[in-house]
Amino acid sequence: MLSVLRKAFWLFGIGLFLLILFLPGYTKLAEIRDRKKDLESKIKRLSVENALLEQEVQRLETDPLYQERVAREKMGVVRKGEVPVKLVPENKQR
Repeated sequence: MLSVLRKAFWLFGIGLFLLILFLPGYTKLAEIRDRKKDLESKIKRLSVENALLEQEVQRLETDPLYQERVAREKMGVVRKGEVPVKLVPENKQR
């Protein structure tokens, strides 16, 4: 009976030692897996964004109507003879 208790004690001690030894490595592995998952989703999002930007660059290089629209909307360019009009929102605090 004493021999069985001694073996159980040693097995418990060895199990506890292994748990203490490997638990920090396991938690670090879990953190690394989470980080990898986050980075993979970020890569996918950035790949989609990159593809959209490449399409816009292609349109800017080849489509004169799109070039004109961008120049007018984002840069405020007007054609010769046009009068630029700027709308100012009303002040609602009157």
